[in-house]
Amino acid sequence: MTQAADPYPALPAGVPPFQAPQPGFIRAALAAGWADFRAAPGFGILTGLGAVLAGWALLGLTLWAGHTFWLILAVFGFPLVAPLCALGTYEVSRRIGRGERAGIGDVLSRLRRERGRQMPWLSMLMVVALLFWFFLGHMIFALFLGLRPMVNVTSSFEVFLTPDGLMMMALGTVVGGIFAFIFFAMCVLGLPLLLAREVDYMTAILASWGHVQAHMVPMLSWAAVIVILIFLAMLPGLLGLIVVLPWLGHASWHIYAQMAAGER
Repeated sequence: MTQAADPYPALPAGVPPFQAPQPGFIRAALAAGWADFRAAPGFGILTGLGAVLAGWALLGLTLWAGHTFWLILAVFGFPLVAPLCALGTYEVSRRIGRGERAGIGDVLSRLRRERGRQMPWLSMLMVVALLFWFFLGHMIFALFLGLRPMVNVTSSFEVFLTPDGLMMMALGTVVGGIFAFIFFAMCVLGLPLLLAREVDYMTAILASWGHVQAHMVPMLSWAAVIVILIFLAMLPGLLGLIVVLPWLGHASWHIYAQMAAGER
């Protein structure tokens, strides 16, 4: 009696040797990511639509509560967890590269398998960081504008143009930038590495961090592309995320695949 093939064969163990970013690596990754999105758009569109609906729900909640200042924190905090939102698109691109079926059911089944591996630990770390960013943002607001009531940015925007408001925005930008860099360096290769290999989450984090540190300028260029495209996608009522978020997710897998020797 023939034994059925294992739908989830054992993944290779350990961290692959990472190669230096090659000239034009961002353009190549974006092109490959766009090709993957066009080849299998279903899961990506669901991912982007989920992000849009979550954003609208947050907007409605803050408008109802009268504290739309929190929207600023959410906008600047979203890039921290955007890679997690696009995790399924990594699996789609991985399957396309290996010549495997990349239907929505196949991807969801593979992601369910991740519950028993290392991905939940890194995911939890990213969510905790986002919550901590909200806490820090509130403290920074209180430090500079604590004697004022929490303002509604839709009707009291001028408060941010006062000396205290400008100082608050400057400090918040610096702190947010530090947060964003730390988590970009941890996750840019760490998340796809956990998906593709049998490694623990701390090993994945340290491997990603070390590679970013060794190739700071090209990797920060990729970070800048991510931030710019996400913010542009947010402008038309968040609707741009339906396309941009999965596109960047597919491209992020190809960034990893370019640098991880022998990875597909």
